[in-house]
Amino acid sequence: RPFDPGNYLVHAVSNIICSVVFGDRFDYEDKKFINLIDLLEENNRLQNSIHTQIYNFIPTVMDHLPGPHQQLIKNVEKVDQFTLEIIAEHKKTMDPTCPRDFIDAFLSKMEQEKGNSHTEFTVETLSRTTLDLFLAGTGTTSLTLRYGILILQKYPEIV
Repeated sequence: RPFDPGNYLVHAVSNIICSVVFGDRFDYEDKKFINLIDLLEENNRLQNSIHTQIYNFIPTVMDHLPGPHQQLIKNVEKVDQFTLEIIAEHKKTMDPTCPRDFIDAFLSKMEQEKGNSHTEFTVETLSRTTLDLFLAGTGTTSLTLRYGILILQKYPEIV
């Protein structure tokens, strides 16, 4: 029977990114994980609205106008909060001699750059970089796998 593997691929790819970035995978039924995926997918849809595209050009004006771009901003703040909570937990449990993941490596570099007033290694940069890894990695990788499966279905003789 026909089925859409999209959700399975998004969840699998996101979990792999979680293991690299956070050093841990989520259970596929975990409510925080599902909420994170839902927020990212909603933001992908909202980015196509004309309001969001205008917001990218004139954010100071659009900050005061209603529209789907406001929900996108709220979603980004929720994802950022999710990431900041994990970063805070990593700060408490980090062993500098044994980094577990990307966050630990970044936090170690932050510690090395502590005296540098011009450093780009900040908690805000870490949070945004983590968000970028999720958005870029999850969307493109799962979509590429989806098209790969579609091609294999269309041309089964190449398997």
